[in-house]
Amino acid sequence: MTPNAATAAKSAVIQVKPGIGDVIWHLPFARAIAAATPGGRVSFLAPPSSAAKQLLAAEPAIAETLYFQHGGSELKRGLNLTRLVALLRRRQFRSIWILDRTLRPALAALLAGIPERIGLGLGPQSFFITNSGVDRSHFHDHPIDWLRALMAAMEVPLPSTEPDLRLAPATLAAVAARFNDNARPWIALGIGASHPDKDWPDPQWAEFVALLRARAAGTLFLVGGGANAARAEKFMAASAGAPIVNACELSLVEAAALLRLADLFVGPSSGPLNLAAAGATDAFGLFGSTPVLTYSKFIHAVEPPGGQAPDGMRRIAPAQVIEAVAPYLSRRKASA
Repeated sequence: MTPNAATAAKSAVIQVKPGIGDVIWHLPFARAIAAATPGGRVSFLAPPSSAAKQLLAAEPAIAETLYFQHGGSELKRGLNLTRLVALLRRRQFRSIWILDRTLRPALAALLAGIPERIGLGLGPQSFFITNSGVDRSHFHDHPIDWLRALMAAMEVPLPSTEPDLRLAPATLAAVAARFNDNARPWIALGIGASHPDKDWPDPQWAEFVALLRARAAGTLFLVGGGANAARAEKFMAASAGAPIVNACELSLVEAAALLRLADLFVGPSSGPLNLAAAGATDAFGLFGSTPVLTYSKFIHAVEPPGGQAPDGMRRIAPAQVIEAVAPYLSRRKASA
């Protein structure tokens, strides 16, 4: 949406990470900042690949979502910096929170004339922000812990890091009605990831789906976007047992609604895992090559023997995951 003079937010948050999951775990921090801001709302800036406009459309704390490009070659980065400066200058923000330790958004905010520029200050960014930043001892922390430290340093209350993603009631009702005839519990499987090292290889997925169909009493849903629709069909055809639905063709917001309505989620560290946790659904995440996410009590980590490594996903056995999720296979969410 384009705000008018009466509704435009005078504060913004900017996050540079490209993924859907990145929007999800940044959301509680954006809410906390909005709550401490006059008017109670902020503009949210993110790369287009994050799909933030769709995800945050029903979020009361977000006045608008603005896209900007961040990566690319040195030439593209220079052009992107120029465009970001122009975008920020047009919006005439009074304050901006840079939710990363990267330099260019802070420089853009300075060049755009934003008087209050709040950031982590870890590295050269410290020369372009107006606060003191966080202690350098946090330099190698997970980005979520950077932001926890920033909230503490700025004395901004952070009631929770649970995302509790808001979705339009009409979307939830439509998805619930679409799948109403499918037996409960609903078990969603998130196939696909942003990098092959973060996803399960196809043989392990096929084996896990077969094991799960032999034990589950409800319905399985395969979620992963259109790019994974053919994979889903292959996994479905290779096994029998519990009913299974290829839900890869759902839109992003419809998938988010399904994951909120689901009773259980299993999948790698990816957008669907974060969406499931944001819907208060118990989510068993396969963390083979990446650090465990700790922002939500709904994320239950399944790690490979010997710990995370580039080949870690291949070392997570389907039987290991079945054992982990077995106590949850007959559970229903109280709100489902």
